[in-house]
Amino acid sequence: MSQKLNLETLCVQAGWTPKKGEPRVLPIYQSTTFKYDTSEQMARLFDLEDSGYFYTRLQNPTNDAVAAKIAALEGGVAAMLTSSGQAANFYAIFNICQAGDHFVCSSAIYGGTFNLFAVTLKKLGIEVTFISPDASEEEINAAFKPNTKALFGETISNPSLEVLDIEKFARVAHKNGVPLIVDNTFPTPINCRPFEWGADIVVHSTTKYMDGHATCVGGCIIDSGNFDWDKYADKFPGLCTPDESYHGLTYTKAFGKGAYITKATAQLMRDLGSIQSPQNAFLLNIGLETLHLRMPRHCSNAQKVAEYLSNNDKVAWVNYCGLPDNKYYELAKKYMPNGSCGVISFGLKGGRDESIKFMDSLKFVAIVTHVADARTCVLHPASHTHRQLSDEQLIEAGVRPDLIRLSVGIENIDDIIADIEQALNA
Repeated sequence: MSQKLNLETLCVQAGWTPKKGEPRVLPIYQSTTFKYDTSEQMARLFDLEDSGYFYTRLQNPTNDAVAAKIAALEGGVAAMLTSSGQAANFYAIFNICQAGDHFVCSSAIYGGTFNLFAVTLKKLGIEVTFISPDASEEEINAAFKPNTKALFGETISNPSLEVLDIEKFARVAHKNGVPLIVDNTFPTPINCRPFEWGADIVVHSTTKYMDGHATCVGGCIIDSGNFDWDKYADKFPGLCTPDESYHGLTYTKAFGKGAYITKATAQLMRDLGSIQSPQNAFLLNIGLETLHLRMPRHCSNAQKVAEYLSNNDKVAWVNYCGLPDNKYYELAKKYMPNGSCGVISFGLKGGRDESIKFMDSLKFVAIVTHVADARTCVLHPASHTHRQLSDEQLIEAGVRPDLIRLSVGIENIDDIIADIEQALNA
């Protein structure tokens, strides 16, 4: 597509351009295997000398079309789908870090990611230092070491809803010669495009708004193509020195701006295998076709719910960056002028017990371990996802014992507020 298309058109059209007589809708290539005529054709694929398909663990046409659509939406050069958001986060870091390396990370991130980075990566010999997203540039800079390879943060953190100052984080990362990796799950590229503010790599849990209907778990990594790996070749030997498992091929020399995603595919996906199934990629693509329609509705509904809760005398506090008294209001206006996401957190007067009573009284708003899909749903982290933590540990993790996470869906706003109201009165 030569003409520069807008996001709404990319949601619908990007990634799959059928030729004469081909299916208009992206097909599911439900095959593990792809046929070639000669041994030489196959050999060239295995040596990364030709591009094409030979085994779905590495690449599949359905997955590649959907990855290309997400890359177009984020404004990146290449992308790779993974089996989950957690796999995307793991690969994004593991693609440039190995045993003995270190990275710096915002402390306001999803609990599963926090555990992946603090516990599991530590077992692999990769250390992390957590810093507050509100830390000054000097404080973030102080966390860097000679072996630091990346800086990581979430545009809007789950569930604490803190907004990342992307430009500040990018400045510190680039000053130290490392990429900024940003998880953009909650705003999606419809509301925030981190590459335009200096981020280098973006990850998503596509399970959330991108899929939008809670049908399939998935993840994606997108590379901006902007980070100059060769400039810091000593820091990133995996990308800038020969890979003996591919006959001494050097990714940056062979693939230029495609080096990072090619290495993640040819090396990590080959060896670790966290692929997204073509069936799930197909469903994800159907979700992406309406992402530009759903996000404004999620945001306008959430804004009205946040305002309603703010004015209710049974509510102790409300956290939503669309409220003018929110500490992240100005940052959100800068990075997400059209709206942030549909997720709100709030607490009730009377604390934890009141929160549980309120949730049990809801009628169509469901208690589920999910967030960011078409249906309004609710979760009490202290009772559910974080129930193993004491009240002191909860506060340390940025999750207040009374915190209710409300993911506002795309139903009629009057019905959503009416259900909340009757539950508060109960």
